[in-house]
Amino acid sequence: MAYDVNAIRKHFPALENGAAHFDGPGGSQVPDVVGEAVSSTLCAAIANRGTVTAAERRADGVVREARQAVADLLGARPDGVVFGRSMTQVTYDFSRTLAKSWGPGDEVVVTRLDHDANVRPWVQAAEARGATVRWADFDPETGELPTSSITELLTDRTRLVAVTAASNLLGTRPDIPAITEAVREAGALSYVDGVHLTPHALVDIAELGADFYACSPYKFLGPHLGLLAAAPDLLETLQPDKLLPSSNAVPERFELGTLPYELLAGATAAIDFLAGLVPSEGSRRERLRTSLTALEEHEDALLQRLEDGLAALPRVVRYGSPTRRRTPTVLFSVTGLTPQAVYERLGARGINAPASTFYAIECARHLGLGDTGAVRAGIAPYTTAAEVDLLLAAVAEL
Repeated sequence: MAYDVNAIRKHFPALENGAAHFDGPGGSQVPDVVGEAVSSTLCAAIANRGTVTAAERRADGVVREARQAVADLLGARPDGVVFGRSMTQVTYDFSRTLAKSWGPGDEVVVTRLDHDANVRPWVQAAEARGATVRWADFDPETGELPTSSITELLTDRTRLVAVTAASNLLGTRPDIPAITEAVREAGALSYVDGVHLTPHALVDIAELGADFYACSPYKFLGPHLGLLAAAPDLLETLQPDKLLPSSNAVPERFELGTLPYELLAGATAAIDFLAGLVPSEGSRRERLRTSLTALEEHEDALLQRLEDGLAALPRVVRYGSPTRRRTPTVLFSVTGLTPQAVYERLGARGINAPASTFYAIECARHLGLGDTGAVRAGIAPYTTAAEVDLLLAAVAEL
């Protein structure tokens, strides 16, 4: 069945105000079923997880269902799914845990393509332990991160490589399987930031080869929280700082305090919604494969429409190569106008396309954009061709 964007949009109350949302890379709009799941969980009798009372069992069921839903989304195991307040918080927690075994002479590799949430935690953890940080650069002309930029940095002292699966600023998608294979051969671990890839493609952690894969449900139609997936056997080898009476079981040992049950219920609802973008049969994983394949085709077509339209405007400067495979994300500026001015003028026309570095500070600086950045337009499951044309017409007027 074809992708029916108009039918999908009916489930997004936020779209009723008429704004064209190209701000999905910073956080997507939320379908009604997600809000209902959050509300019903908050309003139901619930308690700390347990097996005695109905309230305890309800809490336990919400957590188990969320772990299974995430496992289906990512091709992971439910007992390897860790929840946290945000991807940034989860990454800081794991950087401190992993760094316990680092010392002088050890090396950590980060990239200038990444969001700072997959840079600064590792830089600071390495500095605290006296380890060395090595930087992998991307090509500022194409926005591409060559696999060799990482592999040439690997040594027998490399302990971890942190790399993004897709740049939240440019949409660039590095060859993660090739990178993680080289990292594994070097005897190191890989930590992959999947925040910007997960909303736009079917993820299979085994195929990616990632030891750790972190992402954020609020980027794929869900509520605000973060999560990490890894092999349970790998998690068993790690001992995070935790409260004495809290569980030492995996994955609970990494989850500090009581989990936000209502947000986990919302995350499950978001994943179920993604699985139903295109009606199909089979397991949730199979339905996700069908739906996300259709979504990728829809978004790629709109991306091409946007790229072609911007290319026809002589004062528009595009960053990154439009010919490479990437997420449906465009970073641009308009000659003679500051990014903030473009952002504000588009906003006045009911078009939400913000301007910033979007926390990819190293990436923006490497592109020559300093700490100001540029305008970012992202396509989401609810974006239409008419909205793309509206954006192009508004930019043309500027």
